[in-house]
Amino acid sequence: MKEVKTMKETQEPSLRRRIAEGITDLFYVWKQELRNVFRDQGVLIFFILVPLGYPLVYSFIYNNEVVRDVPAVAVDASHTTLSREYLRKVDATPDIHIVTHAADMEEARQILKRRGAYGIIYIPADFSDRITRGEQTQVSIYCDMSGLLYYKSMLLANTAVSLDMNKEIKIARSGGATQRQGEVTAYPIEYEDVAIFNPATGFAAFLIPAVLILIIQQTLLLGIGLSAGTAREKNDLHDLIPASDPRYGGTLRVVLGKGLCYFLIYVPMTFYVLCVVPRLFSLNQIAQPGTLTLFLLPYLAACIFFAMTASIAIRNRETCMLIFVFTSLPLLFISGISWPGAAIPPFWHYFSWLFPSTFGINGFVKVNNMGATLSEVAFEYKGLWLQAGLYFLTTCAVYRWQLLRSRNRKDNTLGGRD
Repeated sequence: MKEVKTMKETQEPSLRRRIAEGITDLFYVWKQELRNVFRDQGVLIFFILVPLGYPLVYSFIYNNEVVRDVPAVAVDASHTTLSREYLRKVDATPDIHIVTHAADMEEARQILKRRGAYGIIYIPADFSDRITRGEQTQVSIYCDMSGLLYYKSMLLANTAVSLDMNKEIKIARSGGATQRQGEVTAYPIEYEDVAIFNPATGFAAFLIPAVLILIIQQTLLLGIGLSAGTAREKNDLHDLIPASDPRYGGTLRVVLGKGLCYFLIYVPMTFYVLCVVPRLFSLNQIAQPGTLTLFLLPYLAACIFFAMTASIAIRNRETCMLIFVFTSLPLLFISGISWPGAAIPPFWHYFSWLFPSTFGINGFVKVNNMGATLSEVAFEYKGLWLQAGLYFLTTCAVYRWQLLRSRNRKDNTLGGRD
């Protein structure tokens, strides 16, 4: 019994000493990484300046939310009072501005080619005659589809004017009916169009939240990748972890120390990008602060460890730029925001689950723009925690492999010198 007690007494101080050394080394790694970040102008740009400036640029570009007064060309082959009334009402809408009247479609096409207008409104010669006979007529619209917002404005304006004129024609033909009877004749079923979660049906409220979430992941990927490339270029053995420093000897302390550095930098950056920028541009923000904080915690952790895992493949400072350019737009599309998720092929749908941005974008839009609770975004929330744990393990694995590799190279180099 005395011998066992003695062994325990011997082991406990040793264990406490190792834990204390591990914590001390962890904060040493954190301090060194923080120093490296603020000494490297490139990393500082991606960690500080890009998150500060990039969201503002995007938000300023789409600040108007919707496209107004889209230039259009009118081709009136009818030349009647009714056709002129139709064009006058279209021009009075906030969406369309008729810049000129063309004699025929060929002249209108030439104006479109010169970018003098982005749409054509064609009224056929029998427009008024068919309405007078009680027959159905039509108005054709042609739109430059290089910008879908042009098509949206053209379609909405012409649809609204068509419905309004239909109402007037029905009421005029109802004879001696009262005003109320005429309204019922025009609209037997009254409907109301309500745009939920995006009252202005604007482009900024639709796209900017997804872009802001993606900026956090991509700038982390760039900054951590650039830091890894710098470490390899400065190291004589081209290794990520300096084997000459004994305080970098433990995998866990290195991973947690570096991760803590990135986390502390990105907490205020995330608050600025996702809370301050939307408020500056009056974008939708109906999330509960506690819910949003709890959701963003695993997202930040997943992005950090994902970037640390990917940084093992960065051999020089320029490589991370190629990764950023190659992945940004595809990640936005396969997230299911800019392109409907139901229309994405199954392979790419499941492939998108490898990236924190997919769960982050969908969950953030639901929480921030729709007021969802954590239970209502349970799929995305659990997915982010799973990614955070998985990428933490992969980071530990690749850093452990890198650490052993650095030691072996150092030993071989010293052995060769002896």
